[in-house]
Amino acid sequence: MNHTKPTDFEEQIGTVVVHAAFTVHKDLGPGLLERIYEVCMEHELKKAGFEVKRQVNIPISYDGIWFDEGLRLDLLVNDRVIVELKAVDVVNPVWEAQIISHLKLSKLNLGYLINFNVPIIKKGIRRFVNT
Repeated sequence: MNHTKPTDFEEQIGTVVVHAAFTVHKDLGPGLLERIYEVCMEHELKKAGFEVKRQVNIPISYDGIWFDEGLRLDLLVNDRVIVELKAVDVVNPVWEAQIISHLKLSKLNLGYLINFNVPIIKKGIRRFVNT
């Protein structure tokens, strides 16, 4: 699997993820709980024809052992794109590092960190590519 450039299909998913974030933010605005945005994002992505899993545990391998604890994704779209959601005033840089780690550990190419607690959603969307 190529980890430097997302596939056309992954890019298509990414486009729909961004569109869904705009739609949800336009209708609901900022200031709600993260879980509300998660349910609404899942709904929008499913309406667009994608398979969406919420709160997905990803097993981790380390030095010959496997464990399920510690890596949970907010949304996983078509088993290809990670979407991490926040509803906070300030995005902590550790969350950016976290999504990069999630991409590496899951061996996926594309992820988004979306913070809904912003006046303009464009400023709350960050795209990450596994390098």
